Amino acid sequence: MTNQSQASTTMPRILYGTAWKKNDTARLVLQALRSGFRGLDTACQPKHYNEAGVGEGIATFLQSSDVRREDLYIQTKFTSVDGQNAKRIPYDPKLPLREQVSASCAVSRKNLGVEVLDCLVLHSPMRTLEQTLMVWSAFESLVHEGFVRTLGISNCYSLPTLRAVWEHAKIKPAVLQNRFYRDEGYDVSLRQFCKQMRITYQSFWTLTANPHLLKTPVVGQIAQRLQWTPAQTFLRCLTQLGIVPLVGTTSPVHMAHDLGIFDQELTPNEVQAITSLLR
Repeated sequence: MTNQSQASTTMPRILYGTAWKKNDTARLVLQALRSGFRGLDTACQPKHYNEAGVGEGIATFLQSSDVRREDLYIQTKFTSVDGQNAKRIPYDPKLPLREQVSASCAVSRKNLGVEVLDCLVLHSPMRTLEQTLMVWSAFESLVHEGFVRTLGISNCYSLPTLRAVWEHAKIKPAVLQNRFYRDEGYDVSLRQFCKQMRITYQSFWTLTANPHLLKTPVVGQIAQRLQWTPAQTFLRCLTQLGIVPLVGTTSPVHMAHDLGIFDQELTPNEVQAITSLLR
């Protein structure tokens, strides 16, 4: 079966991440969209996300601009009971697992004010592979019902787990979203598998976890040539490697910098020089 991401919606090359923004979520989402972001990442997890605030920001933007809903890429997550605040679970945890998934999706669609989600991501693998595959089957049902376009998985640092999901899935994963950092070796083997299977690798914690890379002479010299910041240089390198980074800045200046990375390219040798640091 072909990867569903090829047939549905276009994912922007950079996404705005909405975690940890609490009561400022609607304002910052609106600011990001007005700055030019067209892709948003959130989750149905009140512990770390204000998903309804994301929806409020989207609604205000669409009402005040010529941009249409179909021009936006809106991605959210199903978070298992294990990843929720026990006092703020957005669905009934007593429901069977498949029904938890369906209920969470319904809450997300209401929060975000959309009929169809561009991508639904499993926030992390379940306790067992059997449960993970059960959730994936429930995800596939939501695609068949027309509520979701593409599917993904996050916080999956095991290649055997990702491979098992791929092999068992009828609708193949279109997205792997992971923390991009040294402790996991920058997911070299996972990224190779993603490239082979046409899965888009999304990185989060991309700048926060890598201040040591931004301070290297290699990145600094390339940034100087491009007249960019080291952060811009690093993000642009990743996009040239096919990675879609998530950024969550609250600064209008940094939003403009993040969106401006597509104005120039690194040379192949420069990309290789930075790639050699990802070990």
